[in-house]
Amino acid sequence: MIPSCYLRGLRLSSPWRSRVRISANVNRQGMPRPAAIRHAPLFSRSANIRTYTSESVLSPVDEEDPLGILLSEYKGNSQIPPATHEIKDLQNAELGERVVLHGYLGNRHELSKKFSFVPLIGKDLNQIVQVVSDREYAGNAHSRFRLEQTNSPVAIEGVVKKRKSAKKGRHQSKFKRHEFAIEDVEIWLKKYTPLNTFPKTTQFDKDTVFHSHQRHLQLRSSRELLDALKFRAKVGAICRDELGNKQDFLEVETPLLFKSTPEGAREFLVPTRTKGLAYALPQSPQQYKQTLMASGIPKYYQIAKCFRDEDLRADRQPEFTQLDLEMSFAGAEDVMDCIEGLIRRLWSEMLSQTLPLKFPRMTYNEAMAKYGSDKPDIRLGMEISRIDHLLPADLISKIGPHAFPAVDVFKLRLEDTPPSKVSRLISNFMKSPEARPFIENPDGQPGVAVIDSSKPLRGLQIFGFEAAERLEEDLGLEDGDVIMIQARKDEPFSGGSTKIGQLRLALHKAAVAAGYLPQPEGFKFLWINDFPLFSPTNDTDPGQGGTAGLASTHHPFTAPKTAEDVDLLATDPAAARADHYDIVVNGVELGGGSRRIHRAEVQEWIMREVLKMKPERIEDFRHLLDILSAGCPPHAGIALGFDRLIAVMLGKESVRDVIAFPKSGKGEDMLVKSPNEVTKEQLEVYHLQLKD
Repeated sequence: MIPSCYLRGLRLSSPWRSRVRISANVNRQGMPRPAAIRHAPLFSRSANIRTYTSESVLSPVDEEDPLGILLSEYKGNSQIPPATHEIKDLQNAELGERVVLHGYLGNRHELSKKFSFVPLIGKDLNQIVQVVSDREYAGNAHSRFRLEQTNSPVAIEGVVKKRKSAKKGRHQSKFKRHEFAIEDVEIWLKKYTPLNTFPKTTQFDKDTVFHSHQRHLQLRSSRELLDALKFRAKVGAICRDELGNKQDFLEVETPLLFKSTPEGAREFLVPTRTKGLAYALPQSPQQYKQTLMASGIPKYYQIAKCFRDEDLRADRQPEFTQLDLEMSFAGAEDVMDCIEGLIRRLWSEMLSQTLPLKFPRMTYNEAMAKYGSDKPDIRLGMEISRIDHLLPADLISKIGPHAFPAVDVFKLRLEDTPPSKVSRLISNFMKSPEARPFIENPDGQPGVAVIDSSKPLRGLQIFGFEAAERLEEDLGLEDGDVIMIQARKDEPFSGGSTKIGQLRLALHKAAVAAGYLPQPEGFKFLWINDFPLFSPTNDTDPGQGGTAGLASTHHPFTAPKTAEDVDLLATDPAAARADHYDIVVNGVELGGGSRRIHRAEVQEWIMREVLKMKPERIEDFRHLLDILSAGCPPHAGIALGFDRLIAVMLGKESVRDVIAFPKSGKGEDMLVKSPNEVTKEQLEVYHLQLKD
């Protein structure tokens, strides 16, 4: 027995009420009342399948029983007549053959009340065929079929017939968007089974832009997004084949409920019902894969879910996917060779592009000096060079607050563009919001000059005769060239970019947007290595929580690169280089890896003596130290950002465009409304309290 309160609620809110009212209005115009009629089922009553056929008999139902209507409809579409064909297989069907197809209804084209065309879109949204509904041929099924809402799922039974050539432009636009468009045959409707309804109030076409909370509709309407997800799946399959089948890596799934350890990034905690105890979601499978190396597994990989509670950008998500691998008895070159082979295969099979057998290498210091970034886009040119040794002392004192700064310069060349137009471009850029970080730079504003033969010293008069002559010669300056100069502290590089490196990218982007430069094309891979093993601590990243003023640049398990770097651990750890390597393409860091510290004594000494971690924090790693001490072999590995990899291959600006259910810029899932507020009951279960 269903409580009467539920029935009353159903009567008040049931969509069938609106259907009854609508059908009553329609009936005044002489048309059938769809909510007041039902058709006898084609199959036995026990099958609970409601199918509309040419032989159906109209029978009245009780309009005052909305629950009965609802449940009757649900029983009618809860079992699907099995399909005999996929739409693409109709190319091989016999004319006159009776077929059953599954899919969604497209936009109906009515020739009259007795005759209409309706595209049937396949269940994968890539197939389409025309369904012809003729009252004389379909009988009573035609009248009911005319009332079905576009985009509703149905099972169609009909006869395959030869399709007449459509007039130019009539239906072709609907068909050409689909991968398998059947244009030589069509289906003449005999029966159909409605499986659900699509809301009439929802606009749904190729031009509709859906908000994040309607991700399900965006996925269904966007061919581009669906293609990206299919592309992603194929890339994953190639990775598994290349690593698992061809290179004998073992795929191992590592746990998602881990423990809190200070690796470098903030973690997400998962409370338990045991007071004071919590899991942490893994930032990466790093410690588990090192455990696998100590366990005698020579090669491991997985496509792993990882979690980091960090500031979000276009290429970051709080939960993300990475292709993770590790190799025992291996070093940096072994890992880089493996990744180069995988990337060459992906680009060959998925993009039909040939990549070089070896990717170039560049040190961190060289990348920062020449491009102002540890993930440089080398397609752009615009290399940075240092010029403070050329400049007069009085000029240096004017371009920044530092007494003895380093001063960098880069050149932007716009072919066949007169100096007047270049000056206008630079002026507009410097007034734009994109230039504000550079104007407000605590190291001083950038200096700019446009080469112009009509001006004294070709526009370089501020530098003085000697410096202008040297700049013109060293940089190969021509009319219309732009040079930008920027001061900075004269100290070792740290972090991922410099202000002039950021300015280089921003100015190039502005020139492309204004039409002065073409969009850069192609893929330029390189490895960045020789990173500093340790970097100064900052207020943004938690690091390892030590008191030495240093934090591991990547994570505390990275090994020093050479014997000389090992010696520096005791004397000048900030100068030690890491045996770390990043794979970079077009200004995007696809991933990073390193050779690991495989000796427990060295690992613990670095944590205690170099990073100055507290004893209790070192104990958080005791499991790993015990594992390393059990004869762990040398090992090295890498993790590629799988979301970034797909975005780069498809030329997407954001990883959100290649993830089925991404988080927003605030880390929210707008579809399911997460994260949501914790209830009082949940707080009590997990022994938690909220602080004001």
